Amino acid sequence: MRITLLSLLLLCFAATTPARADLHITRDHGGYVEEYKVKYKRVRDKGERVIIDGICNSACTLVLGIVPMNKICVTPKASLGFHQAYYDKAFTFGIKVTSAEGTSDLMSYYPDTVKDWIRRNGGLTTDMKKIKNGVELWKIIDPCPEEW
Repeated sequence: MRITLLSLLLLCFAATTPARADLHITRDHGGYVEEYKVKYKRVRDKGERVIIDGICNSACTLVLGIVPMNKICVTPKASLGFHQAYYDKAFTFGIKVTSAEGTSDLMSYYPDTVKDWIRRNGGLTTDMKKIKNGVELWKIIDPCPEEW
């Protein structure tokens, strides 16, 4: 096999160009807030895009306050779910105990458009409040362009 100068240059360029990976959220029911903060800060710092293409509930929604909104888009399958923060049920004998401090921390990350939606819908409660794809969601996050 003969290596031409052009193919060698292309190979060198590909090796030195940072890989661009998108985070594709399809079924994320949330988890530990601190883990999501670390994950999304890494996504933000790498300049990656986030495509919400399904369920993004609970701590998953922190993406909206950590990754720049111009790097996030939604597909027709997207939905967001919000509720009050609560302590790990392993430490509360299986009982859902809400955390005012944790809820305040979550709210501090959200952009004003999300905070406004939450307020208009009765604030954060123990029940999940969902935004499904459509006009309400598009007021917060842009639909994904076809080239994404």
